[in-house]
Amino acid sequence: MMIKLKTVTINKYKSIQQTQIVDIEPDITTVVGMNESGKTSFLTAIAKTNYFNSDEDFKFDITQDYPRNELIDFQHEDEDCDIISCTYSISDELLKEIEDEFGKDVFNVKEFTYTVPYKSDTTTFNGLKADTKKYLELEVNDGYTLTKATKDAIIACEDLKDVADIVGTEEDEDLSVLKTKIKKLVDEGYKFTNSLTGYIAKTWINPKMPKFWYFDDYYPLKGKININELHNNPPTDEKDKTSKALFELARINPKEILDSTEQQYEKYIALLEASSNKITNEIFKYWSTNQNLDIEFRIQDVKNKQNQPEKVLDIRVKSQRHKITLPLDRRSKGFNWFFSFIIWFSKIQADKKSDYVLLLDEPGLNLHASAQADLMKFFEDLAKKYQIIFTTHSPFMVDTENLNRVRTCFETDNGTIISDTIQEKDPNTLFPLQAALGYDIAQNLFISNNNLLVEGPADLIYLTLISSILEANKRTGLKQEFTIVPVGGLDKVSTFISLLRGSKLNVVCLLDTFTDQKGKQKVDDLVRYKIIREKNLHFFDEFANNGNQTADIEDLFTKKDYLKIFNAAFKDDYDKVNLKDLDKDLETILKQINKVIGVKRFNHYRPASKLNQMGVDISFFDEATLDNFENMFKEINKHIK
Repeated sequence: MMIKLKTVTINKYKSIQQTQIVDIEPDITTVVGMNESGKTSFLTAIAKTNYFNSDEDFKFDITQDYPRNELIDFQHEDEDCDIISCTYSISDELLKEIEDEFGKDVFNVKEFTYTVPYKSDTTTFNGLKADTKKYLELEVNDGYTLTKATKDAIIACEDLKDVADIVGTEEDEDLSVLKTKIKKLVDEGYKFTNSLTGYIAKTWINPKMPKFWYFDDYYPLKGKININELHNNPPTDEKDKTSKALFELARINPKEILDSTEQQYEKYIALLEASSNKITNEIFKYWSTNQNLDIEFRIQDVKNKQNQPEKVLDIRVKSQRHKITLPLDRRSKGFNWFFSFIIWFSKIQADKKSDYVLLLDEPGLNLHASAQADLMKFFEDLAKKYQIIFTTHSPFMVDTENLNRVRTCFETDNGTIISDTIQEKDPNTLFPLQAALGYDIAQNLFISNNNLLVEGPADLIYLTLISSILEANKRTGLKQEFTIVPVGGLDKVSTFISLLRGSKLNVVCLLDTFTDQKGKQKVDDLVRYKIIREKNLHFFDEFANNGNQTADIEDLFTKKDYLKIFNAAFKDDYDKVNLKDLDKDLETILKQINKVIGVKRFNHYRPASKLNQMGVDISFFDEATLDNFENMFKEINKHIK
């Protein structure tokens, strides 16, 4: 893009009652906010500054646009009000083209502002400035036959208009030629104080300013398009505009169909299908939800309510899988939105002379989360050529890797507030961002192809610490390919495994031997339904030498070792627990300690945390403890993929 939108300043527009300054990203800007927060107002205000075609819906109107509670006073006062100021940056490429016409250092402006007022019909460019003296100096020395006195007089002119007053001599053979060229610049430019700036603004800057294209959830195509109405009446709503765009894309004048016979319909159906095939191929680059759909067109002769003949274009979606067709507007709203978006978007793609900023209001609102992810990939590709500003309240439309792109939109007693996320405090407005970030964090827990699910953080500490000690002493620890994932309890293990179906991740579960029958039943169900294989499950009693059929990770330690850790962790809470105090008839060391200290369950995390703080080495542990952990690691390592 030759010129890019950089900043938008809006004041007194619908719900925006106070001046809002919003930075726009060079690629994608995401505006997040609740319904009725003012997101649409923000987009439509931008669109109305330079909409891509003549559309009454995208022209400023005092009555409709000025905040209602101040409207009467504003209409009866003399002062005007700027609705919007758009600050643009000018590319080096465009500056080079201007330099090639006017010379080096005549125009070096990198940034300017375009402002639209309410009452005046005159928009203004601020920040543009051409060096008239430099231009005239370069111009008069560019091969013109002029006397030095005349050259000096021309260079001394304050503005291009003043060159017309220069009176030369007979020796100034090319003075009239130069005057004609200068007059052309003055006449064809905007009537600025600086005529050269006015010419550059009108012939170089304004044509290169990006046009704005707005699309929202109201634009999807109808299933049946009345061709008579489309030809006889200008589009009255967004759906009609999309219908018109479809015919324009196929280069068909609706009147041609109305004047044709039934035998000639095939010609127009072929043109529509050719356009449709191109659109469908574009959709399926990004639409992973269902690849088995085709678009079909049928032209039908019908009777209207007055029994008059009319022609209707019936748009149907065919499922290759189910061998049935349905009207487009009876297929999923998500697919209809995507299909209509590509049609309407193709209209501006056909314009090779202009740059565009895409303003998308709640795009993909009816799309499934995975389809919204596809849409985001589509936007990333579009952003290579177009700037995109879109609004959303869906967490799946927030790119957590580019949170710098996000602006929040919040309705207050003083109107709409648009700000960077760092300034936003409203929890409802932030919720989509929090949800997106939470989802991203959850996904990134699984940072490898091999994941070891354990019940809690204590397991994570023990496994990590003992593995490191074993490896430091040339013994077998847990392979680095495994990521240890604590899931928060046995009942959650089965849920995690079930949710990870189809994620192509290798998941090995290391579980306490079941004392929780409900949890055991859940895991048994996963095995029975072949969601997991039993050989992917390992239980601590396979490796613990406690002589029981039940074990926790703590039973991998000898009782002497675990008591050392427990007593260090709880020295200020309980009397020291000794081996002789333990009831050997109870299955696990945890139950035995609970009985001694007289509690139902002590905090299992504290001993693990304490061990981590103690900085122990291999000499701290009995050989049996080290053997138990090493044998377990050897077995788990067999399941690396």
